Amino acid sequence: MESDDGVAAWQIFNTIIPLILCSIAICNLTGNLTLESVVLTPLLFALIILFLSRSFSLMHDCGHHSLFRSKTSNRIAAFALSLVHAMPHHPWSRGHAFHHKHNGNWNRYRGPSALTTLREYKTRNIYSQFIYQFLRHPLMLLPGGFYYLVVKPRAALLLGLIELIYKAVANGLRELSKGKIFNIYSFISNHKSSFFYTKEEGYDTLANSICVALAWYWIGSAIGHWHFWILYSSIMSVSASIMIAVFFVQHNFPGSYASGDEDWSYFKGAIEGSSFLIMPRVLNWFTADIAYHHVHHLSERIPNYRLRKCHEDNLNQFISVKRLQLHQLWNCFSLILWDHESCQLVSANRLGHN
Repeated sequence: MESDDGVAAWQIFNTIIPLILCSIAICNLTGNLTLESVVLTPLLFALIILFLSRSFSLMHDCGHHSLFRSKTSNRIAAFALSLVHAMPHHPWSRGHAFHHKHNGNWNRYRGPSALTTLREYKTRNIYSQFIYQFLRHPLMLLPGGFYYLVVKPRAALLLGLIELIYKAVANGLRELSKGKIFNIYSFISNHKSSFFYTKEEGYDTLANSICVALAWYWIGSAIGHWHFWILYSSIMSVSASIMIAVFFVQHNFPGSYASGDEDWSYFKGAIEGSSFLIMPRVLNWFTADIAYHHVHHLSERIPNYRLRKCHEDNLNQFISVKRLQLHQLWNCFSLILWDHESCQLVSANRLGHN
């Protein structure tokens, strides 16, 4: 679990610098339709997606306070990386910590991959079942990923601000009607938002949104706003969908540990409820070895650059960990229901044959 600041700094450097260079190159190439742009744009697009995957994995490590030694360094790096992904880190990190605390307990899980129970699904009408399956189809990861990464945090911020203003006005008028002076600073400090668990989450979302909006405007002004948004929405949609898909298959796979509150085990959730993705070395580099997810769930404080060694030094302890080949991943996306009676994840497509 020992962090190394030198390795961490080098990882951020060898991720962000190439990402910036590739982004500048694709902006320049796509300004005009040429043979060079037709040939090189897909390559640059793929490279940017890969570097974004690595960047997100590094931000994820910062949330666990494992990338750098100090909490302050991790928080600073996490905020900087969150600007790359347009997703406030603090709210996401809090939700992700909840996932680690309850991994394998499908009664508790909340998030983009939340599942309903088989019993509840059977009580729905055909239309409701269709919508449920439609929203969880792999192709919906593209618009869903962009919404989750870019739109949802801004919507929460906007609604939170509207709620704050509405309550401030209502409380101010109430205080004035009683002949009292309304203390706006006291009200804000004691305000409990319906859209953020803590004030820090709200502040982080506000700071992230301001910085990201300025970057959007600056880059859009430099290359043209339509040009920017076509590139940006395409890249972020694909990037977000891949990140969510990787997370999904690391916990939703045939035979995955699926428990309720009763008899739930953290250890089983880590070993039997987290898969080991078998990928080429280059893809492991671009995902910062997040494929060794069972090790990560055993101890979230192990930095990404030590996961492989930990796995290799303890192979005999990981015999029961589910190995997933890349060609098997598509089958995982059908597991969108939790059968709490048999304690397993099941496919909705097979219900008609039972």
